[in-house]
Amino acid sequence: MTLLTMQSQAPSFDGAAETAPDRAIISELTHQLFNEDERGRLHGTWRDLIGNEKFRYRPGLTSDERIALSYERLRLVNESIDDPASLARDPHLLAGLHEWTGVVDGALGTLAGIHYNLFLGSLLDHDDSERHQLPQFTSMQRTGTFLCTELDHGNDAAALQTTCELDRTTNEFILHTPTPGARKFMPNTSLAGGPKSGVVAARLLIDGQDQGVFLFLTPLTDENGPRPGVRIRPLPTRLASPVDHCLTSFDRVRLPREALLEGDHGRLTPEAGLLSGLGNPRKRFLHSIKRVTWGKLCMSGAGIGVARAALSIAVRRAHLRTISGPKVGTHVPLAAHRTHHSRLLQAVATTYAMTFLHRAVLARCVDAVEAEREEVERLVAITKGWITWQGRDIAMECRERCGAAGFFSFNALPDFTQNLEGAITAEGDNLVVWAKAAAEMVFGHQTDHSTSLTMPLDLQPLAELSFLRGLMAKVEHLWQARARTALRGGPSGNPLARWNVASNAGIEMVRAHARLQAADAFLAAIARTTEPGARSLLEDLCRLFLLQELTPHTGDLLAEGHLTPDHVHELPVAVDQLMERLAPQLPLLVEAFDLPEEFLARIPLANGGHSLMLDDFLTPETETTPPLDLSACLPRQRQNPEASDRELALLT
Repeated sequence: MTLLTMQSQAPSFDGAAETAPDRAIISELTHQLFNEDERGRLHGTWRDLIGNEKFRYRPGLTSDERIALSYERLRLVNESIDDPASLARDPHLLAGLHEWTGVVDGALGTLAGIHYNLFLGSLLDHDDSERHQLPQFTSMQRTGTFLCTELDHGNDAAALQTTCELDRTTNEFILHTPTPGARKFMPNTSLAGGPKSGVVAARLLIDGQDQGVFLFLTPLTDENGPRPGVRIRPLPTRLASPVDHCLTSFDRVRLPREALLEGDHGRLTPEAGLLSGLGNPRKRFLHSIKRVTWGKLCMSGAGIGVARAALSIAVRRAHLRTISGPKVGTHVPLAAHRTHHSRLLQAVATTYAMTFLHRAVLARCVDAVEAEREEVERLVAITKGWITWQGRDIAMECRERCGAAGFFSFNALPDFTQNLEGAITAEGDNLVVWAKAAAEMVFGHQTDHSTSLTMPLDLQPLAELSFLRGLMAKVEHLWQARARTALRGGPSGNPLARWNVASNAGIEMVRAHARLQAADAFLAAIARTTEPGARSLLEDLCRLFLLQELTPHTGDLLAEGHLTPDHVHELPVAVDQLMERLAPQLPLLVEAFDLPEEFLARIPLANGGHSLMLDDFLTPETETTPPLDLSACLPRQRQNPEASDRELALLT
């Protein structure tokens, strides 16, 4: 039973009977949210999968049991697709996988991203992938993992220390961990999930010369445990869904010549040694790990998937849970209160913007030509930071709106927030990635802030989307100008100090850029929408998104002459009017998120929270124990029989 069906049997905000919303609007919204005509191919398999009974929440499992379950589900993913290699080659399909599976099992999303994208994808992206015996990996006889980050080298992975030296006498490589800080940090290399192989990032040494970082296919474990020379130490249990993260090192492990993953960035020949089309070792390294860019798109997908799921649960809760009304004996749903539904509506508007941005950036990444590759990869990184941060904020808001029941894992919400912590850090810490983008954009990016008003500024309505979009562009330009001024005026002869005085403004520029890109993607989706009711709703959602993002910048915009005092006074009223119009449409807006009913039916919060299904998660009743005698704990004077009943009640 959907929320709309349940609502038809419940009172609305004003006590009138609910009418069934227009299914055409929901269908059109879903069409726009989920890749239009590609919806079935990119999302259908994964949507059906999370409705499977095997993805039901399992209470009472130990960490080891949960890890084993995630690997079992990874095999279910593999069985659900015809060609795992095709999945690894398709960034749209990979991102779709993360949008849906991250909702039911955050660890599964991690394992799938590593196996299909980072491991299998790296093999497929390099020369002669067939020589690596792909069937053992596509059939999951062996699970793949990726070993790049080291204990002492995370975001500066280009400086990693692991070496792989060519032994010319045997035509083999010798993989070695030279220092404790060079141990590979957090790869899933334990014995859980069966035999594993890894793609290991290491410095290629030829005749004592460092050729830069390359990838090497390395068997790690078999049925009997770690391979000779491979040292694996499990790390303590991490936050969120457990993954078998380990510290992994190598003691002069010999690898065959075919272990080196070769391509245009570097090929090893007996005569000439290393031949590379990229003379810069750093460029070779970035080419080797280019799958990390796709990984950022997958992390972004997980962010929007979690946001949609959290809102689907919280909005159901808001409409099904009733509380005492303003008159004695009356009840109203939580959603009737502006303080409640306004938070959810703001999150819904942001989630639509996140989704449209993700679709646009993913398409641009796939279609990018080499000349724009650097700009597109920066946009992917900025998008990942913004979406995963927003996803976490939305999941936290939804948890809070569901009260104490939102603390329990069987209601999914607490796991959402914790799992997104992993996405925020994976494939590059968001703040570090944004700082790099800011440094590049201060002078290397041309802002688009020139707008022509259709009428004098004092007559310009806040409801006009093109006007609001133009204001967001001006915000980006203002922060870029501040960063430039700070950088030029910083201490001379000290590059770090100069950057420090400009960095905060640079980060704000990147933040505004992300929101501007999201607004443009939102406007493009509106232009594609043909159903009038859906188009009107999307326009209002876009207005709400832009107004809430512009609110912190009204002082700057007013000072620079881009807003009038009347605009600043009118803005809160405009937001409140949008809330008034959109509040009755809140169930419809989240119904378009298309979460399978099989998934939602298993979550007590999404079904009113009063279902007997809650009993499934309770521990068995124990023998009743006698009540504690608290009299000995009371102050001596309070044991006086003359103490009033009220005083005693307060103490106990």
